[in-house]
Amino acid sequence: MTTAFFHDERCLWHGGGNYAFLLPVGGLVQPGGGLPESPETKRRLVNLLRVTGLMAELAEQSAPEANRDDLLRVHPAHYLDAFKAASDAGGGEMGPRAPFGAGGYELAALSAGLAKGALFAVLEGRAANAYAVSRPPGHHCLPAQPMGFCLLANIAVAIRAAQAAGLARRIAVVDWDVHHGNGTEAIFYDDPNVLTISLHQEHNFPLDTGGAEARGAGAGLGANLNIPLPPGTGHASYLEAVERLVLPALWAFRPEVIVIACGYDASAVDPLGRMLATAETFRLMTRALMGAAAQLCDGRLVTVHEGGYAEVHVPFCGHAVLEEMSGSALRAPDPLAATLVARQPGPEWVAHVSAHIGRLVAAQN
Repeated sequence: MTTAFFHDERCLWHGGGNYAFLLPVGGLVQPGGGLPESPETKRRLVNLLRVTGLMAELAEQSAPEANRDDLLRVHPAHYLDAFKAASDAGGGEMGPRAPFGAGGYELAALSAGLAKGALFAVLEGRAANAYAVSRPPGHHCLPAQPMGFCLLANIAVAIRAAQAAGLARRIAVVDWDVHHGNGTEAIFYDDPNVLTISLHQEHNFPLDTGGAEARGAGAGLGANLNIPLPPGTGHASYLEAVERLVLPALWAFRPEVIVIACGYDASAVDPLGRMLATAETFRLMTRALMGAAAQLCDGRLVTVHEGGYAEVHVPFCGHAVLEEMSGSALRAPDPLAATLVARQPGPEWVAHVSAHIGRLVAAQN
């Protein structure tokens, strides 16, 4: 079996509204640029895969929109109805930094459908693993409120659909987007059958979520793991956090499938993060999780593309992840590799972050 690659050009036509970077246009804020969540990062990844030839080694496909029943397992009817009405009326904004244009509802449903398609392909044995280029992203979306570029909770919709279909019960989500996966956390906070893990830059976005003390509630107590990391964490410390926190949590939970909420905004050149990760960081984190999946759940692994706003660098980070997932010998050498290696933190800062990780480990025990 091959790696399935789910994408659809229509998702890249989602519009981000009248913004200049993160600010609504108006007053002294001049028009120009739009939101950092542009289609180009993901379109350039698809283009790079075609140019290197790696796309020919993947099972490239689209998927149907997530249907209303799929969405209702996560989002209440009043939210879906209001979203659909605003979309039909030409677009709007129902939550902070989450604008959409005409047809935004259908594009968001397609984005969730790509995540669902990827998860079903793996669980039904049609692919060894799968990657979904979902846009708009989803991990910030709460059941009844969009936020942070996210309009529907793509991964949560896919997980609930898979559970409803009887394809899997115990599912782990590992979110390495630079921002806390607050929406995914909130949806599964009291669910013992879904382990949610978020590695993120501490106090980035949202400012008031993502603390290590948030462990879940009720029957889900212990099934949520936040790993807040300081700005400037760097390549070596990301791998240490995966080794000392993520992998033990996966082994304790023993999922039937691992889903990666794959943001590339921890990249050292991302405008919305300060974490100094490289394409090699994402490659080696993928390798670690593939190893865990091979031992815990017959290799069942799904990657759903979330954030990442450096248009030049995201494609190389994504290509590295897909090289690992597919086992391809093809390479797209990172043109920023030498610069980013030179910018990595020194031994004193690595030791500082290691001590921070050690405190997080102690707090979990």
